[in-house]
Amino acid sequence: MQKQIALIAVVLLVSCGKKEESHSILHLAKPKVSDNGNLIVFSDKKTADFFAIHDTETEQLFANLTAPARVVATVVPSQENPNQNLVLFDNPDLTSTYTQLLQHLANINQIQNVTIKQRKIELERAKDLQQHGAATGREVLEAQTALALEETNLVNEKAANLEHEAKLKLGGFDPDALRLAKPKTVWVVCDIPENQLDKISVGNKCVVIFTSFPNEQFAGSIENIGDIVDHVTRMVKLRITITNPNGKLKAGMFGTTKFGLSQGKFLAVPREALVTVMGKDYVFVKKSDLEFVRKAVNTGQQADGNVIIFDGITDQDMVVIKGAMQLKGLSFGY
Repeated sequence: MQKQIALIAVVLLVSCGKKEESHSILHLAKPKVSDNGNLIVFSDKKTADFFAIHDTETEQLFANLTAPARVVATVVPSQENPNQNLVLFDNPDLTSTYTQLLQHLANINQIQNVTIKQRKIELERAKDLQQHGAATGREVLEAQTALALEETNLVNEKAANLEHEAKLKLGGFDPDALRLAKPKTVWVVCDIPENQLDKISVGNKCVVIFTSFPNEQFAGSIENIGDIVDHVTRMVKLRITITNPNGKLKAGMFGTTKFGLSQGKFLAVPREALVTVMGKDYVFVKKSDLEFVRKAVNTGQQADGNVIIFDGITDQDMVVIKGAMQLKGLSFGY
């Protein structure tokens, strides 16, 4: 029994010794941190060698881009008017906006193509009658006033229409596409990071899997890439079109959109090299035997166990893959 206790004590002493040695590598060396944490310089090579590195290089990769998605609108035929389609939105505000847009468009068409033309005819008639002594100047003035009033109404209707168009575009919709859409069309909206916009284009094919139908895949294509980048999330909306022949898909359904980045060469680093602070991604690059530099990077999707890097580092940079968290603490003062 005493021999067992003695053996355990020896093991604990050895273990503690190893832990102290590991801590001494990082804490007794007293590295110099400067340039707001961007540069870390160690005083001896033994300490610096604790951090294992990975030589980055551009290589052939294929990555699947996935993004949460939801059905934002469906198109169904109108029972009241067979020539008119109804757009059912998952957002009541968009429904109201689209309804008002249609009303303003109808008003614009009426004023522009009917009322104003009629007022112009009445004005010309009044002028003609005045020339022949059959109408007074007051009647001509009244005809001019009526025409000016309708022209003002037209300007007001167009201004109101622009406001509703802007609201629809912020929601990821093209007003013209809404009006021209065929029945059984479904629109899905998803958000992707702005740093991946150059990897996709309108017309790209994709697959959407919905929570309601987990064993089915619905083929779609990118119909539109949003015009606005969210200033907080740095995301851009994609609008995807899906055909809904049997009416299974309903406005408000959630799913996941999947589409592949084009096969090509990408720069990538192991996942353990990446550190994140305040929503921004960084890696540490070894610049010399004793120097480490912090680099901000724009990241993409994971591929083959690595994370795609779009910019921030270059080929042959020596990225730290062991000890990145320790360098993070030194760099940011944690």
